[in-house]
Amino acid sequence: MRRLLPLFALVPLVALTADSPAAEKDARVYEMRTYYAASGKLDALHARFTGHTLKLFEKHEITNVAYFTPVENKANKLVFFLSYPNKEAREKAWKAFLADPDWKKAAADSEKDGKLVEKVEQRFLVTTDYSPEFKITESNAARVFELRTYVATKDNLGNLNDRFKNHTVKLFEKHGMNNIVYWNLLKGEKDDDKLLIYLLSHKDKEAAAKSFDGFRKDPDWTAAREASEKKGGGTLTEPKGGVVSEFLKPTNYSPLK
Repeated sequence: MRRLLPLFALVPLVALTADSPAAEKDARVYEMRTYYAASGKLDALHARFTGHTLKLFEKHEITNVAYFTPVENKANKLVFFLSYPNKEAREKAWKAFLADPDWKKAAADSEKDGKLVEKVEQRFLVTTDYSPEFKITESNAARVFELRTYVATKDNLGNLNDRFKNHTVKLFEKHGMNNIVYWNLLKGEKDDDKLLIYLLSHKDKEAAAKSFDGFRKDPDWTAAREASEKKGGGTLTEPKGGVVSEFLKPTNYSPLK
């Protein structure tokens, strides 16, 4: 697939210092979109993004942040992240994008033999106050990303965030994990009192497993977990489905790599 180099010039490529928190809170609204491609249509979906969608997003002031496919992609997924100054700007931008004649033509031409996307999921996100400064950068080294979603138990999202802020983020770095960004849901979204979503990067899946093994055995982690659970009245994440991990690889047109 052709690599879309001109697009990257529109996005600032600045080194990410993942172990230092942002000087001030990132006020942008992020959108996580998951597309489930129709059978046999994932390559055509990628081609529509490289040939049309990414440039049209930029035209309408929608910032392309990252595009991923799961390492094990049985569901034919494309997971991507966009950003906007605020939710109102997002609505205005998408209205203009969907009305753009160039987009209408690209969509119609690409779907002559059937629709490309069976289902779309979306979430609106804001960075936490302890997230490293999220800058879009292209790494020179091969790496995989890990998207982790935590569902907090009732009234414990604050305690969960506190544990990450005061302990977990630093311990991840100690054990060789690279903190990329941490998000909660935008206020007003369904489950905005429950979800923590974040991205890590690792050299590969084997390195991730080794890092997490060391992290879980770390006495500092054990002490932090026990103290936080005592304060929260039990586990801070739901026992079933409370922690979901998915390994992702960037597409060749993703600004973040």
